[in-house]
Amino acid sequence: MSRIDELIKRYCPDGVEYVPLNEAFDLRNGFTPSKSNAGYWTNGEIPWFRMEDIREYGRNLSGSLQLVNMSALKGSGTFEENSIIMSTSATIGEHALITIPFLANQRFTIITRKPAFKDRLEPRFVFYFSFRLAQFCKENTHVSGFAGVDMDKFRKFAFAIPPLEVQREIVSILDTFTQLEAELEAELEARKRQLRHFSTQLLSFEPTFYAETVEQLCEVNRGRVMSKDYLRDNQGEFPVYSSQTLNNGIFGYINNYDYDFESLTWTTDGANAGSIFYHVDEKFSITNVCGLLKVRNLEQVSTKYLYLQLNHMAKKYVKAGMGNPKLMSNIMKSISIPLPERKIQDEIVQALESLEWITRDLSSGLPAEIAARRQQYEYYRDQLLTFNELTST
Repeated sequence: MSRIDELIKRYCPDGVEYVPLNEAFDLRNGFTPSKSNAGYWTNGEIPWFRMEDIREYGRNLSGSLQLVNMSALKGSGTFEENSIIMSTSATIGEHALITIPFLANQRFTIITRKPAFKDRLEPRFVFYFSFRLAQFCKENTHVSGFAGVDMDKFRKFAFAIPPLEVQREIVSILDTFTQLEAELEAELEARKRQLRHFSTQLLSFEPTFYAETVEQLCEVNRGRVMSKDYLRDNQGEFPVYSSQTLNNGIFGYINNYDYDFESLTWTTDGANAGSIFYHVDEKFSITNVCGLLKVRNLEQVSTKYLYLQLNHMAKKYVKAGMGNPKLMSNIMKSISIPLPERKIQDEIVQALESLEWITRDLSSGLPAEIAARRQQYEYYRDQLLTFNELTST
């Protein structure tokens, strides 16, 4: 019998109490202080949480990317530390435990233990059980111009309150899982940093080193307009590259192709602007949000060397502007490429490919192990947070 089974048998053999969410917690909406009042946004002291904080720093937060001034406070003041922020509109179900007094924007509902339940609910147990609440939110949404959670059902969500001894053991087990995953992710990131460091060393040259522009080195072409309807009507085996951030930039597959030679393509605009792709022994096409580079003289510059250089530097030339980020042809043509002798280029390519292989070999097991650990964690989290409900006698 496991430790958790022993605790459940000892402290709650007949089941666990469940209460409606709004009985155990105060539920309040976040808000955004007026952007027209500059004083609210200068000399900030109070953390103001947005979705960007969760994306940047995870689900356990003790600081925010943005601070607001004390003058932005409403009469009810800050939200209490050890509260949960739960996204109940737009991106449904994203949530985090906040361990400091704070504010949050209107996308979040703030979930705070009522005084009568502070001695009955551990903050980190509430955090873990909120994964159940998050799934409930995703399954109980309505769309009327903007996706939102059915708040009547939200307030009635049944929240488990096992004995504190059981809560603490569950937290201990799940914290161990999350700590191990964090250590594996840190190791993977260290490997990636190592590769980036060596890449920078090998691809950097003095500003006075001989260089030519992309336009001098390459023929520059732009893709053609292809709609989803066109792809559907001309389905085939040849990939079409576009501004997609998934599937290695592939938009779809058609029954014809525009290019079949060694070349580079890049994404000209959108969130993926400045991404570089290397093509060899491939028949493919590109859409109008991509450009193509074909090296004029392969004895002067290696396509793979050019790929490494542009992959290293192209993002710096992306312009944010008022609309989508862009790296248009006129800017790409102007990028200056340092040109050592072709033999040196090949040595740089070989060295970086070897480093990438070594790094990938060293870390090849890490992504798979991280995925396995996450799957194991989610399985045990689901099992540990499933309780028989205590029935009244």
